[in-house]
Amino acid sequence: MKPRLLIIYTGGTIGMIEDAETKVLKPFDFTHLMENVPKVKMLDYEIENIQFDPPIDSSDMNISHWQEIARAIADNYDRFDGFVVLHGTDTMAYTASALSFMLENLRKPVIITGSQLPIGEVRTDGEENLITALQIAAARNQHGKPMVQEVAILFENYLWRGNRSTKRSADNFNAFKSNNYPQLAKIGLDIQFNNDALVHPVTDPPLNPRLGMDDAVMSIDLFPGISEAVLRHQLNTPGIKGIVLRTFGAGNSLTADWFISAIKDTLDRGVIILNVTQCPTGSVRSRYLAAGLLAEIGVVPGRDITFEAALTKMMFLFGMGLSPAAVRNYLNTALCGEVTV
Repeated sequence: MKPRLLIIYTGGTIGMIEDAETKVLKPFDFTHLMENVPKVKMLDYEIENIQFDPPIDSSDMNISHWQEIARAIADNYDRFDGFVVLHGTDTMAYTASALSFMLENLRKPVIITGSQLPIGEVRTDGEENLITALQIAAARNQHGKPMVQEVAILFENYLWRGNRSTKRSADNFNAFKSNNYPQLAKIGLDIQFNNDALVHPVTDPPLNPRLGMDDAVMSIDLFPGISEAVLRHQLNTPGIKGIVLRTFGAGNSLTADWFISAIKDTLDRGVIILNVTQCPTGSVRSRYLAAGLLAEIGVVPGRDITFEAALTKMMFLFGMGLSPAAVRNYLNTALCGEVTV
């Protein structure tokens, strides 16, 4: 049977068109996009589409849009073999991470892609990315199961696990990278899947979409010279349940008494703090005193989780209505391959 695929078009550079007067790129509709990729018709697939109305710039992506994407996949899950989400690059890693948590028991491919140049440009990367994403979404192993059974980002030469990815370049065609987890596939003359890196579920339970997300989270970046007044102002933001604390190196922070006291006061109020390194590669470890002090007072070590996955995982866990203790426990657990435990 022909693979049946659903394209969910949210917007982004891949479907943009240049305004003749202002020269500014603006989102266009799905028909325009497909007219510029005639090669899609050469694929022997049955393809349908859903379009955001109106398409959005990914800088405007928010929780309600993640819910819309997840709901579209859940509502059509039994009708299609795979899903391709067309998305702007700026917040693509956030969306990929959020969807990986929201689509519990996912056993079909959800491939997210986009482009650095609009689909109508002569040198666009959008055509190749779209076609490759469709081919990956349709790929099956020798047992007839999907090769990819998770949320992944396809960009240029690589397929990455969605909740391990981050945007690394604003102007390179290979715009994404997974610094702490290997590629799921390398794209050249052929698509070479990395079988050892792919998820291989042993059971096949029904999809269980969990659409609740709580936006009562924030991030704080440490920097040399940060003052007690500034930090305490951030820590005391009203209504906050969780904080992603972006620290130095292997999870290191200030060791000054005022700093440790401010963090402890926040923890004592029931706020969960997750320690994530500012470095693009590496892991939070209690190798140095500065990191050990945070762990001792109750800050959760983020290990090698990305910032995007850390933030969306907190949103997801609080969105489930869990207690702070339960949230702490799940932050120390790999829910869908987002962290090395």
